[in-house]
Amino acid sequence: MPRFIGSLELPKNARHLHQLRLAVRRHLHTHPATQVVVGLSGGADSLALSAAARAEGLPVHALCVDHQLQAGSAQVAERAAEQARHMGATAEVVAVHVDPRGSLEAAARRARYQALRQAAGQRPVWVGHTLDDQAETLILRAVRGTAAGMLPVNGQIHRPLLTQPRSATLGACGELGLEPWQDPQNEQENFARVGVRRKVIPLLREVFGHEISGGLARAAQIAAEDAAALDGIVDKRDELGVECAAEPVALRRRRIAAFLHHHGCAVNAAVLAGVDALLVDWRGQGPVAVGGDVSARLVVRRVGDRLVLGEEETS
Repeated sequence: MPRFIGSLELPKNARHLHQLRLAVRRHLHTHPATQVVVGLSGGADSLALSAAARAEGLPVHALCVDHQLQAGSAQVAERAAEQARHMGATAEVVAVHVDPRGSLEAAARRARYQALRQAAGQRPVWVGHTLDDQAETLILRAVRGTAAGMLPVNGQIHRPLLTQPRSATLGACGELGLEPWQDPQNEQENFARVGVRRKVIPLLREVFGHEISGGLARAAQIAAEDAAALDGIVDKRDELGVECAAEPVALRRRRIAAFLHHHGCAVNAAVLAGVDALLVDWRGQGPVAVGGDVSARLVVRRVGDRLVLGEEETS
């Protein structure tokens, strides 16, 4: 085992870091890589992921995204990059523009992943999602009617720590003397994920009398794997016709979702149910809104035996 990663000394007894290194090692066994890009926010999860990857001898390029949403965000990103360089990683800061319309969380996530993919080229992008993130995601998506979790690998995005608790990343940072950034937005319970983390999961833990994140994360993983298997056998065409009505509902809904995603539309449980009804419960009903802006909305309507996407002016 190396004594140093960059200028950072590895302690002899680092239980949490060792736990994360094993997770990274297992991930590399099934998904080999010669270099990775790590999305580094400066928080404990991404710092610990970067350190574990470097301790396993993996070349890391840390990309620190400045969302420009908070005062001092440029300094936070540069501090994260500096800590990555101390580990022997290369690092850069990229500023992005976040569209303030709609959900700020979703817009920031889209801008961040776009920046990560552009910087990575053909290299895999590693992000620091943990078991706790997986549990929170299951609850958030279940409330929205789509109870599925995150996959360890989804295209270019890799999540090597998805089976590891957040306590391990915090512990590893403490063992290494790293200074994670504490995002003040993680204290704002008006953000849905923060509310789930600070209120819902503690309440569930109290009700059941034991830790529940592991069970939720396992359920999320199973749901995500099932969804990926079904997605793999769906015929993803850019048009929909009444012949889809004869398909099993799980496949039909995925066909609808693929159709909507192909056209850049919003997809949620209500939209899927509305479009599905145009196929299987046709009674001459009107179009289903699937997106748009203040001047016009995107709608799906049934015309003959086909579903057609178009615009409809808002009044």
